[in-house]
Amino acid sequence: MRRTTSISTATMLLMVLANITFGEPPKACPANGKLKIFILSGQSNMVGFGQLPGDNPGTMETLLKSNAKAYGHLVDKDGKPIVRHDVWIVNLSYEEKTGWLTTGYGASEGHIGPEYAFGFVVGNYYEDPVLIIKSAWGGRSLYTNFLSPSSKDYPAPKADGDTGYQYAEILRHVKEITDDLKQYYPEYTGQGYEIVGFGWHQGGNDRINQAAVDVYESNMKNFIEDIRRDLAIERLPFVIANTGMEGWGIPETARYKKKVEKLMEVQLALADGKKYPEFKGNVAGVETRDFWRDRAESPSGQNYHWNRNWETYYLIGKGMGDAMVGLLANERH
Repeated sequence: MRRTTSISTATMLLMVLANITFGEPPKACPANGKLKIFILSGQSNMVGFGQLPGDNPGTMETLLKSNAKAYGHLVDKDGKPIVRHDVWIVNLSYEEKTGWLTTGYGASEGHIGPEYAFGFVVGNYYEDPVLIIKSAWGGRSLYTNFLSPSSKDYPAPKADGDTGYQYAEILRHVKEITDDLKQYYPEYTGQGYEIVGFGWHQGGNDRINQAAVDVYESNMKNFIEDIRRDLAIERLPFVIANTGMEGWGIPETARYKKKVEKLMEVQLALADGKKYPEFKGNVAGVETRDFWRDRAESPSGQNYHWNRNWETYYLIGKGMGDAMVGLLANERH
């Protein structure tokens, strides 16, 4: 069963205040001349397995035919995916990949991740050009790989697999790219830049580990605060999309039900301004369980990769983009 609410109540309130709805493009933020930079991070579902080709249900190819009203704007008159020449992507996670926003920045040329729809939303919001830094790796946990320094005293990580290695890699990517923007974003003309938001979609490895679930909320709080400290951006807007695979219908008899549902709830808890007043108005949660599509609606049975459903990854990215714009618009008023 799908619920009608697709993002947290707090996020919806921010969107209402900012006069933003899912059915309308957000109002543009006037240009100030600076490149706008977003960081998107997480594990394999941020890497992205939303399948493009194929006549199976749930691919982009199929959905363009069955729901052209919703998705027809994503292709040109020849049916080819459009390219956004105002949003640039840099991904250094495995091997360097850069270019203007279009399909193919997921796990392979035939997939998308949340960056796709996210880039459309923030590209529509800003009159200035946008740069997305994507730092995502499959099979990594917040419990170990992304663990930030405030959660545990650990030696400086040196290799993949060391505690905190992915946390350090995010910071390295940001520094390497921003220190040499002309190399990574050829359109850069020295106009300056602003890191304006951080998007997080992760949790698959943590939700199968009770110990990781039990400390996820405190680890996530520390992660947000440490990222802000290390980037020297006190109120950097943060959007967290929870790990909603299997949706709202996890069977009561499933042995993992309680820990999986607990993880999804604590991920959204960081956006609760009453519980975390320091995060009020600068952290938003995106409820993704509504975006689950069953195997019969999808090109794959990989439930841990959202059954590779293209629409799911598109909606996650759009939900994250809408939530981010809600935070950014709120900061402006």
